Amino acid sequence: MSDPLGPLLVRVADGDRAALKLVYDSSAAKLLALAQRITGDRQDAEDIVQDVFVTVWRKAAEYRPERASGLAWLYAMTRNRAIDRVRARGRRAAVGEEALATLADEHADAGRAAEAADAARAVTRALDGLDPRHAAVIRMAFLDALSYEEIAAREGVPLGTVKTWVFRGLRRMREGLGP
Repeated sequence: MSDPLGPLLVRVADGDRAALKLVYDSSAAKLLALAQRITGDRQDAEDIVQDVFVTVWRKAAEYRPERASGLAWLYAMTRNRAIDRVRARGRRAAVGEEALATLADEHADAGRAAEAADAARAVTRALDGLDPRHAAVIRMAFLDALSYEEIAAREGVPLGTVKTWVFRGLRRMREGLGP
């Protein structure tokens, strides 16, 4: 899998505004859909995406292409901000299993929707190939928006164990999804 956003984020770190616009144009709808799915609120989602892109402009130098794809970095930032917003408002995140299949904006063209569906199927296959406990904690962390502490309490295991399972599971998924 190629990472078209990675090189653009490196350019953003060098102050390239045109690269930031390209990153925005190719990812904002997906990030908005993710934030809205977690918060359940369009206005909150828009605020979160705006905040993410301000952070991208300021902190693109913190992006490490060897650790994650550009889109994964943006998703993580968006997910974390959305969960923080939900927790600050005392609500539970509104995400579920269907989040894997619908990351693109509802107005995305058929090609992008098909691409997103293919990616969702690949992620689902990668999850299905994991040890069941690793897959379960990854689903809880990324789809149910539970903290590692909440997962540890729910599973009755130490916090470090949860972190290890997530790390190992994500590493295996990355290997299974290819370059």
